[in-house]
Amino acid sequence: MQSVKVVVTGPFNAGKTTFIKSVSEITVLSTERQVSDVSGEGGGETTVAMDFGRITISDDVVLYLFGTPGQERFSFMWETLSEGMLGFVLMVDVTSEESVSDAASMIKFFTGMSDVPFVVAANKVDPSNDAILSSIRAALELADDVPLLPCNACDKDSVKAVLLGLLYRILDSMR
Repeated sequence: MQSVKVVVTGPFNAGKTTFIKSVSEITVLSTERQVSDVSGEGGGETTVAMDFGRITISDDVVLYLFGTPGQERFSFMWETLSEGMLGFVLMVDVTSEESVSDAASMIKFFTGMSDVPFVVAANKVDPSNDAILSSIRAALELADDVPLLPCNACDKDSVKAVLLGLLYRILDSMR
């Protein structure tokens, strides 16, 4: 059986944990902790180390999914989790300008660390909204050959489509 290590990364609140939980066939190991904003009010949860899930693609292929924290202060975990990856998914919340801006820097960080295939998952977008997808592609300065895939991190089939898109890129890179 071939195991494939895939990193799921992206800015804070882009949908990484939800993405992994949507497809994992095991209980996701998650290191989420409560955060608060500067005013002291509740700010939800954030991943502080990693998320881990697994999905069997076929009798021959298993994907191990490693989700990174979204904040740059945890970039040491980005490096650690990226060791041995065969590809990565960069999640971006298209409804947040900050997410798009942070995603652009994360692409530079990850492509600077490793020359593996990647795809960008545009979370929270209507797949038929070409205008938003075009503006996101431009904002991220994505090369034409990098897939920008609409995604709903809560929908298992949508997440599978993104992972298959990445797998095809990984296979193409091995030829």
